[in-house]
Amino acid sequence: MRTLALLIVLAALIAAAAPPPSPRRHGWLLVANKGDQTVGIVDPAAERMVATVRESAFTVHELAVAPDGRTLYAPVYGSGGVGGPGTNGSEIDVIDLATRRLARVIPLPRGVRPHCPKFGPGGLLYVSTELDDAITIFSPAGEILGRIPTGQPESHMFAFSPDGRFAYTANVGPGTVSVLDVARRKLLAVIPVAQQIQRIAVSRDGRWAFTSDQHAPRLAVIDTAARRVARWITLPGIGYGTAVTPDGSALLIAITNKNEVAVLDLATMKITHEISVPPSPQEILVEPGGRRAYVSCNQARAVAVIDLARWRRQGLIACGRDVDGLAWAP
Repeated sequence: MRTLALLIVLAALIAAAAPPPSPRRHGWLLVANKGDQTVGIVDPAAERMVATVRESAFTVHELAVAPDGRTLYAPVYGSGGVGGPGTNGSEIDVIDLATRRLARVIPLPRGVRPHCPKFGPGGLLYVSTELDDAITIFSPAGEILGRIPTGQPESHMFAFSPDGRFAYTANVGPGTVSVLDVARRKLLAVIPVAQQIQRIAVSRDGRWAFTSDQHAPRLAVIDTAARRVARWITLPGIGYGTAVTPDGSALLIAITNKNEVAVLDLATMKITHEISVPPSPQEILVEPGGRRAYVSCNQARAVAVIDLARWRRQGLIACGRDVDGLAWAP
């Protein structure tokens, strides 16, 4: 009996002394600190940036994690803004997430301002290359496999349909959305939207695409089957980055000039919540479990954490200057 009691006490002491579970079990949040020319690695459980990786050149705007979760791809856009003066990026940084080091650089034939990266069908890397008026397709090793023409300049951001058959690009200056056949690498249609647009998202059922007018507080709801704007949703201010919740019930919209995130109920197409965040919200990422959303707040050098059960801000993570693009590594 005494031996059993001693074993129980010993087991309790060992458990108390054991280190806490690694945050790796919950994933890492990755952030593009444009002003610092670094990629930040954030422990979302501790709500703290724990490391940074120096970029090869100025500057990275957007990030994508490979399907195996081990490697981050970061296109080097250049020093300017979309459609503006500045250097034209001509490479893609590849970061090893285990060693937290720049592993290699994928050179491009010329400066094309590579911007939005996403892994799509076949495990291939798709990157919007603005000065090519295209999405360029890469193998994971970095070989260029082809391009999908968008037929428009300033194809800045894009989103895939849930089945990966189509891609939709937000063409900033023209204010249009290009519809692309991914497998056939073909432009199918160009949808006029507004004088100028920016970011884009697609509903979980693939029925709708969403993009915000950059000159008026309204969100375009595009019917992807009809390939036209079906309706406009009035917003509290100018919309920017968007993200659909994993259950497909809501669209989160960064309202840059009001320093808030608006929540659009996709069943009723009505704004149901407005959540205050620091200046100026850019990109939104919802963690895979759907419990929290992260909002990069450019001027605040921080990422806001939103509790999606209570629809309120629950934390703030200090990051670098001009924080923008976000990605998740499992």
